[in-house]
Amino acid sequence: MDSPLVRLASCSCGQLRARVLGEPLRISICHCLNCQRRSGGPFAQQARFARENVQLEGSSTEFVLAGDSGARAHFHFCPRCGTTVYYEAEALPEYIMVPVGVFADPAFPAPTVSVYEERMHGWVVPPPDAEHYP
Repeated sequence: MDSPLVRLASCSCGQLRARVLGEPLRISICHCLNCQRRSGGPFAQQARFARENVQLEGSSTEFVLAGDSGARAHFHFCPRCGTTVYYEAEALPEYIMVPVGVFADPAFPAPTVSVYEERMHGWVVPPPDAEHYP
């Protein structure tokens, strides 16, 4: 029997980590202005995992941010280096989202969903087979 896939995510200094079991349930990119500010990039990319498949280690500082829809998310970042390692959406309590970049894995699967595309930078080209939402 094959062992389930395990991926490790970490902040820059290694103090805050997430160990996830199995494939993500959803991989998305968000072009909203809050995600641009929060990530420091033209979009944020995150992978969604069932809460029971995520093991967290280390201490985090929390920042709560309301999105354009009014839904709130709790972002957990390393108090030492500042890297966001995971977040929890109040509307989706059964999941934990992990920014794809903290896996530091160029082979991580591509996003399957692209949201807030009306705020997308003109040069960004999401995967053509992804679901697209304005």
